Amino acid sequence: MLNLRAAHHTDIGKVRKENEDRFLFEESVLLFGVADGVGGLPGGAEAAQEAVDIVTSAVLAATPSEELDLTAIVTTANDSVAALGMRLSPGLGIGSTLTLGCIRGSKLMLAHVGDSRAFLVRNGEITCLTEDHSVENEARRRRARGEVVYYSEAQRGALTRCIGQAVPPEVDLLEKTLIGGDRILFCTDGVTRMITEKELGEIAAQARDPMSLAKKLVELAVERGGPDNATVVAILVD
Repeated sequence: MLNLRAAHHTDIGKVRKENEDRFLFEESVLLFGVADGVGGLPGGAEAAQEAVDIVTSAVLAATPSEELDLTAIVTTANDSVAALGMRLSPGLGIGSTLTLGCIRGSKLMLAHVGDSRAFLVRNGEITCLTEDHSVENEARRRRARGEVVYYSEAQRGALTRCIGQAVPPEVDLLEKTLIGGDRILFCTDGVTRMITEKELGEIAAQARDPMSLAKKLVELAVERGGPDNATVVAILVD
């Protein structure tokens, strides 16, 4: 039986007027993750909070032996955020990223939409478990299929999928078997744009407790300019 220690930390940063990041953190059902309200749209904080609330409620309602349908849960969250957007911002809608993991036994089950990220650090090596749903990455995938795709430099980081779309987004799913010594990180892009993947891995590998790890990463992102909200959920597997 794995023993888990987890913590979370968030900061508004040095530029934003509101923290639109939210985190999933329900230790009773081993549910963790992050949601980041989409910048440039109104209601980002409300979108992220709604996504977190819907997912948390759904996982809490499931029995321990029940197989979680993360695609269905994320789709329900999407539809709820879309409906909220019709009330708060009927012209533009609202949106959020959502990257979450639920641990059952020794299995980490991931679901991902947007450009927040999940990482696994094992034996000192870091692996990014998610792929950003951005214009740049979508163009790369389509070019690999032989399509001709153009985009402007200003568009490269724009999201191609988010929670709150009129048509539910495709949900990326991944299962990973955990072992003792693993470290799991969920980070919003306010962290990953300011700290390299290599640095994340090195800091996580040296961490002895999850709170100091989460705080160190968030504080480092803010020290380096803090242009966006910064949030980390850190899990240490003993």
